[in-house]
Amino acid sequence: MRRNATPQMDRRFVLLAGASAGLIAAAGPRPSFAQAPRLAPGVLVQPGKLMMSTNPTVPPLMYADDRGGLKGLRIEVGIEIAKRLGLEAEYIRTDFAPMIPGLAARRWDMINTGIFWSEERAKLMQMIPYEVAALSYATFPGNPTGIRTPDDLAGKRVAVELGATAENRTRALSESLVAKGLKAIDIATFNNIAEAIAALRARQVDAVAAIDATVKLLQDSRTVETVLSRQFPQFSCLATRERSLADAVVWALDAMKADGTYDKIFDAYGVGKMPGAKFAIRET
Repeated sequence: MRRNATPQMDRRFVLLAGASAGLIAAAGPRPSFAQAPRLAPGVLVQPGKLMMSTNPTVPPLMYADDRGGLKGLRIEVGIEIAKRLGLEAEYIRTDFAPMIPGLAARRWDMINTGIFWSEERAKLMQMIPYEVAALSYATFPGNPTGIRTPDDLAGKRVAVELGATAENRTRALSESLVAKGLKAIDIATFNNIAEAIAALRARQVDAVAAIDATVKLLQDSRTVETVLSRQFPQFSCLATRERSLADAVVWALDAMKADGTYDKIFDAYGVGKMPGAKFAIRET
């Protein structure tokens, strides 16, 4: 049985939505474009292409189908942004860990893997919140480990994706449990969420932490059972190296919101949308 979010988690969602209303002010002056902005030579790694890194192991947000084609909400959003900027969308498949260094090294123009905003990351790149996401914890169907509250994760072995927010948040949760006199969480890291799920199915771990939408899809297929949901709600972002490209991406997202394309894509996948009619780079 899937457990509902706690009142505390619901309040966090309300606060998160309220905070997003201040994003435009926090990002400073916004350029205004009557039509698709033109990018200066040298901004893109390859002229005419929007090269994006992605980790297609997180269905329904980004994954490879039976023929190897890329599918999912984030993939569709990236293709639509490229189209509106008059660019060809090109995806580079990679694990999460090398994405930020790869962006700095000009291996790609934009990270499109649902990277969560943090103040530290915002100092390294231009981050554009476009999705509201949270974490779920799941275990075997029937919940034989009896996980019903965050405290029940004490002493459990939990699988997470290496370097992703699920790892960071679970480590912070573990520290809070230890501070309460409980056992630490035994955190097992994997290159991607697919490997983490495989470890759960092989009974190598007691639970797995992943994005809500991914865990819901797995629960719908009866692969796992969600025991904690809507934990640590926060913004998922697109991230670029160049400010001018980030401004162009904001323009494209605004246009998608204005004509209903953004809502259509997000509603189809049941993923949390950013409130308001405008997007912005978030710096603080």
